[in-house]
Amino acid sequence: MRLKRNRGTATLLAALLLLLIAGGGYWMWSKQGHPDETDASYAGHGGTFKNTLAEIDTPDPSVVHHGGFYYMTFTHGGTDIMVMKSRTLDFRSAERKVVWHPPVGTAYSANLWAPEIQHVRGKWLIYFAADDGDNANHRMYALEAATDDPMGEYAFKGKIADETDKWAIDGLVMEHEERLYFIWSGWEGDVNEAQNTYIAPMSDPLTISGPRVLLSRPDLDWEKAGGPPYINEGQSVLRRDGRVHIVYSGAGSWTPYYSIGALSLREGGDPLRAEDWSKHPKPLLAPDAEAGVYGPGHNSFAASPDGTETWIVYHATSGESDGWANRKARAAKVGWTADGLPDFGPPQPLEAAIEAPSGMGVLRAEDARPDGEELVFSDVVSTVETVVPVLLHYRMAEGGAGRISLSSSAGKAETAELEPTATGAVGYAYAELKLPEGGGELRARASGGAELLALELPRFEAEWGEMLGGAEENENVFASRGAAALLHEAGAGVRLPNVRVPKSGTYTVSVAVLNPADGSKLEISAGGAKRTLDIEPQQRGELRMYEAELKLPAGASAIELTARAGSLRVDFADIWIRPGG
Repeated sequence: MRLKRNRGTATLLAALLLLLIAGGGYWMWSKQGHPDETDASYAGHGGTFKNTLAEIDTPDPSVVHHGGFYYMTFTHGGTDIMVMKSRTLDFRSAERKVVWHPPVGTAYSANLWAPEIQHVRGKWLIYFAADDGDNANHRMYALEAATDDPMGEYAFKGKIADETDKWAIDGLVMEHEERLYFIWSGWEGDVNEAQNTYIAPMSDPLTISGPRVLLSRPDLDWEKAGGPPYINEGQSVLRRDGRVHIVYSGAGSWTPYYSIGALSLREGGDPLRAEDWSKHPKPLLAPDAEAGVYGPGHNSFAASPDGTETWIVYHATSGESDGWANRKARAAKVGWTADGLPDFGPPQPLEAAIEAPSGMGVLRAEDARPDGEELVFSDVVSTVETVVPVLLHYRMAEGGAGRISLSSSAGKAETAELEPTATGAVGYAYAELKLPEGGGELRARASGGAELLALELPRFEAEWGEMLGGAEENENVFASRGAAALLHEAGAGVRLPNVRVPKSGTYTVSVAVLNPADGSKLEISAGGAKRTLDIEPQQRGELRMYEAELKLPAGASAIELTARAGSLRVDFADIWIRPGG
């Protein structure tokens, strides 16, 4: 069966109305035809993403996850402090705001470097380095948020310095055993010979209260690459199982040799005793010419949305001679070695499809804004007007006959009655909703004993999949993210790994196709099952949906979309339950 969804046309609206009439805009697993096999560990629809995380330069990225959003700040041209906000690690469509401009004519008016956003003892703070135009005068400073909104207003709180008041950059706070410490990169004296790693105690998040302690000099060969000066900088803090690591960058940041190393505090050690820290002799993340990754460094760490994983976000370039140009944020999941060291794996090329962080794309009700009887989920991204499936996570009170209604500024979905759930169990159901160009707010209202726990939009972008048989990413202004997978000849395809569903059963795979050649055929396959569809001629820029039903197990699967004749562009695939299924 094929369903047309032509953007902005009567055909789209008519199709949507027919679907809403047929299934009330809402579809549940029935006891017939859908095995009651639920993935108890289900943490979202999965999917993949690709580096880089933004289309603009984002050097020295500092990323945190808070309240259902990722926030990033970075060296924004050295002139101001910008914060970006996104529901996922993809910051291309993120909300962006300059939260602070320095006044002119001060010691901190120029060369703003490496802002670090942190939530310390109930306050949002941004620590940054700045000078008066002379690099020798770089010192650390702090901003404090006026509210609990990382995108809100910030006030300048002054310099963060120890008694020596020497050159300092890349500072941040470490909290350990209820005590605060400041960690930074600095000069020993007043000459730019080497940048060392220092630590000092703090009496509060804005005040250093004791002498600085030297933890590390750049004395290893890899740290000296590209120098002098020799470099230890870009420090960040990583914890696991009671152990603490300072992950830092070494070698010249202006060279392709920039890499990431680590210091580890012994268990029970005192952070202010240099002998309680050990330096690892080799970098944990280094350039990889084969992968096309140069100068990986200056990282931060952020949790996955469900808190089960840790991710490193770092910058790198794609050219050996890029220097300080083209530094863009990238991400990788943190693993761990048998002896408790972080393992970042090899740097991935830009074409690598990376499994998304666990829980990414799940919009939790606890993070939504209450508005009367509705929950408001803000910053739902939709670069074009589109119809999306919505997967609802819910619980039902005993004896309830609940409903969940959804709306956006472009449409509504009134639901049928929800299936009951066992005590404490989570139920799942699909709806379909129209989103406007530019996205915006999605509103949900539960009634009749239903409790909405979360919702998600199980859409899988083809350009984020694994390209097969010469397929390639192709920019397209009509595509949902401005890009699609170009399958330019028979045999070319795209593999969508890490497709997750909460229950085993028969699912509809709805594939968005653009600009097919006459006579094109598209094969959709998963788990050995295959469906080949004839693709009809379309107007240029017209998007049509082609659908096939496939059995998918609970947990992760891979779906492949392959051109069997002609050429075409695949925009995305939606995975959902069809009406009456």
